[in-house]
Amino acid sequence: MSDKRRIIDDQLYCHFITFSCDHRRRLLDMDHPKRILLGHFNKQLTKQSTKCVGFVIMPNHVHAVVWFPETGQLSKFMQGWKRSSSDAIRQWYEQQQAAYLQSQPLGEKFWTPKYDCARDSECHFPHSLIPRGRRRLCF
Repeated sequence: MSDKRRIIDDQLYCHFITFSCDHRRRLLDMDHPKRILLGHFNKQLTKQSTKCVGFVIMPNHVHAVVWFPETGQLSKFMQGWKRSSSDAIRQWYEQQQAAYLQSQPLGEKFWTPKYDCARDSECHFPHSLIPRGRRRLCF
C-alpha cells in the first residue's frame, strides 16, 4: 500500500492537521488524556515558536490548525508532539486505568503512524488572513 499523501511545508501557511488513535480506539474519551495531549501540544508549540489557530479533540482523533514561523517544521512538530504525548498518555493508562487495559490493551502503537495535512486551497491560507485576535495561542 503506497502513501499518496503530499505534505506541503515549503511556504508560511497555516496547516490543518489530523491524526488518529491506532485502530480508531477511543483513547481520548476521558478528560485526563486530553489534558496530557494538550500539555504536550503546548510544549511543542513553545519549543518551535509555533502558533495554534484552533484545535478539536475527538474521542479517537485530533484536528489542529498550526502556523510555523519557518518552513520545513511540520514533520518535526508532529513527531515531537505524537511521541511525547503517546508516552505520557500510555503511562497514565497503565498507572490509573489498569482495569480498562485488561479489556482494551493499548498495543504497540498509540497513534497511527501517519498524519493528514490539508493542502493548497483546501485549508492552507496565509498567516496574514487570520483575524488579529486569533493569531495568538488558542488555549
